[in-house]
Amino acid sequence: MKRQIYGGFAVAVAGIGILFLGEAAWIQGKAIVAQALIERAWARTKSGGKAAPWPWADTRPIAVLEVPGRDIRQMVLAGASGRTLAFGPAHMDESAAPNEDGTIVLTGHRDTHFAFLEEISMGEVLRLTDASGKARAFRIAETAVADIRHTRLRINSAGSQLVLVTCYPFDAIDPGGPLRYVVTAVALPR
Repeated sequence: MKRQIYGGFAVAVAGIGILFLGEAAWIQGKAIVAQALIERAWARTKSGGKAAPWPWADTRPIAVLEVPGRDIRQMVLAGASGRTLAFGPAHMDESAAPNEDGTIVLTGHRDTHFAFLEEISMGEVLRLTDASGKARAFRIAETAVADIRHTRLRINSAGSQLVLVTCYPFDAIDPGGPLRYVVTAVALPR
């Protein structure tokens, strides 16, 4: 009898493990496929349109974020809603547009598109290119952990900067806690 109970318990634990692995694979797979569809929409956007990546999308690509030293290239979507973040990093509408001076804020999930932020280093260069092909370079000047219960992101600062925000810690089991990892990069001379 004990053997049957232990065997049933082992099967249940294995089933739960497979379920969690399947969910993680689904999230990663969705992020990869979405970036490919967004790349196609980006090509159409650069031709002068405002193309959505799929017919029912409520967002569109507006920029490309690159970390040249790490061979990272991410399509940036308009509007930082939960639905948008499922498919790629997103631009906060309240912040400066990718081709404007001021503070540009991009958000992304720590376990998909912004996972690279865990290994980013001070002084590294980020490049942001808008739909017109105009690219701007930014050098990482600061990284910080902020508690959203006590800290507000200031987007009306002097000078031009790019701020990347993701959940923290990177290896948290429960997503969406109050901590955010904030990377601030200052614009390099044009």
